Amino acid sequence: MAELVYQTIGELLEEKAAQYPNREALVYSDRDYRMTYAQFNKHSDLVAKALMAIELEKGHHFSVWTTNVPQWPGLQFGSGKMGAPLVTVNTSYRTSELEYLLKQSDSRAIILIDNYRDHAFIDTLYDLCPELKECEPGKLQSTRLPLLKSVVVISDKKYPGTFTYEEFLANGSRISDEQLEQRKQSLNYDDVINIQYTSGTTGFPKGVMLRHSNLINNAINIAECMKLTHEDRLCIPVPFFHCFGCVIGTLAIVSVGGTMVPVQEFHPEEVLRTVEKEQCTALHGVPTMFISELNLPNISSFDVSSLRTGVMAGSNCPIEVMRDVINKLGMEDVTICYGQTESSPVLTQTRVDDPLNLKVETVGRALPNVEVKIMKPGTNEEVPRGEQGEICARGYVVMKGYYNNPDATKEAIDTDNWLHTGDLGTMDENGYVRVTGRLKDMIIRGGENVYPREIEEFLYQHPKVLDVQVTGVPDEKYGEEVAAWIILKEGQTAVEEEIRDFCKGKISRHKIPRYIFFVDSYPMTASGKIQKFKIREQFASLVKTMH
Repeated sequence: MAELVYQTIGELLEEKAAQYPNREALVYSDRDYRMTYAQFNKHSDLVAKALMAIELEKGHHFSVWTTNVPQWPGLQFGSGKMGAPLVTVNTSYRTSELEYLLKQSDSRAIILIDNYRDHAFIDTLYDLCPELKECEPGKLQSTRLPLLKSVVVISDKKYPGTFTYEEFLANGSRISDEQLEQRKQSLNYDDVINIQYTSGTTGFPKGVMLRHSNLINNAINIAECMKLTHEDRLCIPVPFFHCFGCVIGTLAIVSVGGTMVPVQEFHPEEVLRTVEKEQCTALHGVPTMFISELNLPNISSFDVSSLRTGVMAGSNCPIEVMRDVINKLGMEDVTICYGQTESSPVLTQTRVDDPLNLKVETVGRALPNVEVKIMKPGTNEEVPRGEQGEICARGYVVMKGYYNNPDATKEAIDTDNWLHTGDLGTMDENGYVRVTGRLKDMIIRGGENVYPREIEEFLYQHPKVLDVQVTGVPDEKYGEEVAAWIILKEGQTAVEEEIRDFCKGKISRHKIPRYIFFVDSYPMTASGKIQKFKIREQFASLVKTMH
């Protein structure tokens, strides 16, 4: 059994830089951006000083709202050296979601790109903090976000009230080596260093507090299941703002001294081009990503013979896709992971030598030092092997709790420290887990968690809507899609587009209902509870009438 490691993320990087100073740590293939471990370690020190220079103390929070840009890994490891937890922001967030996250997380700084696709992030921030246009950089006084002081924009342009990333780094020279060293000495492996927001049962996202020790040990175990070494090169096209990108991705490969090869934004050709050019041995993705790579008409023109392993996670993988990943991409040692942000994130994983049927029919078995049990929902009673119950876990992986939300924490983690995942599953005689469904109504759309309550609360604000129920419905491409069943107020009429237009720019694109049905009533229990499963059952017949 692997021993648990007690160190900070900064110490982990320093150890690898001492072991492999001249190995490549970080490579962006499309712009020939390369750093060895010695260089990346030094760069992370500079980022740590820059974070200290904008007056972030140990335990202060700062948010990062970007795609997989080259600055991100330095921010992740720099934060790990100076002790201010990094709060990840989903790139599809819009105004109300961003305001909620910055407020709820008590963020004192935000580092962002100026725009992404059709969304000007900087304009969204100016909408929230009009005072930013008039203030001196680092001296923001915002009515709506009173704690937010510093804004750093990763861009070639200079925006009023903000630091450019270059200015931010240059500020770091004001902090001495001694000051940084002192800060490093004050840190503990048990400190929270990362906060990720996840859709929860109450509808609004909750900030999952993860410690150095949660993340590092999870990363080491994931790497071990994949048999990663310092010679591996991992292509990371999954977003860094998810645990998939920044734990199963960057942290797992750094834990063995291998090379991070991120892709800034997912494009299937870009991924395969990167694998070929950088001779990547490992590749991560959610099933939809692998499907789009496998369906490229020119897939045979890429030499991906260097691939051996990787992780597929986020939703169930169809057996044909798994076969193709092994046969067409050559990823014989591909592994499947299961977990959630609250568990840092991986609880169970298949091993490289597992037979194909276990790789597709199960999500593997518990990682070392992690207990996984199938409990009778609502109790601490373990069910017999093979019977369905709630998947629960205990061990070093369990989060510290939800930030500023003791009630939700108490609901998720019981008095015996078991984390109740809300997922239903079974376990066989050898400890292999199958995920069979969800206790809660969460929708998983292409690897993104979508909580119906959040969308319902939002749609209630529409002047014509009397009542609304949101459910997940099956979808071939994304696994599930969002459907809304709306009862209109007396005398009102509406069309689907009107509802969608109301959502645009206010909630993330993946949360906007793909299907909208106007109904007169909902199926109810005798006690007046709405039966969502019955609403879902009506879906197939209603779609037929639409086409």
